[in-house]
Amino acid sequence: MMKAAPRQPRSLLIVDDCPDTTASLALLAQVWGFQVHAANDGATALQIAAEHSIDIAVLDIGMPNMTGWELAQRLRQLPGSGGALLVALTGYGREDDCRCSLKAGFDLHLTKPVDPEALRLLLATTEERTNSHVPERNDRLADGAGSRG
Repeated sequence: MMKAAPRQPRSLLIVDDCPDTTASLALLAQVWGFQVHAANDGATALQIAAEHSIDIAVLDIGMPNMTGWELAQRLRQLPGSGGALLVALTGYGREDDCRCSLKAGFDLHLTKPVDPEALRLLLATTEERTNSHVPERNDRLADGAGSRG
């Protein structure tokens, strides 16, 4: 009887202009079993995505030079990342911000601060998702009152 090939770790791209946030999320994601790629700006994130197939991207919105919304639109156009699950993780939590995320191509919009366990569970269940959407305000995993960005 042939054994199934071991499953490769899912590839996760984390992008936030705050190096401490990026490093913290990257460490958690590695512990959770992801192959992690991290960037602190949109241009670097696009370069990483062009070189690696990305399964999931967790993006901040309020970044200099390229917003997370623009980055999401550009990631959707890349052959290896076009079908990735895109998660906005941001301090931008108004209804308008959520609509902008949906329009930009995000699947989910989470506000900072996010509960790490809730994020882990969300990422762990992404393989089972069939319908993606940007949650309504009362549907969000975390409706924190963190700083914008």
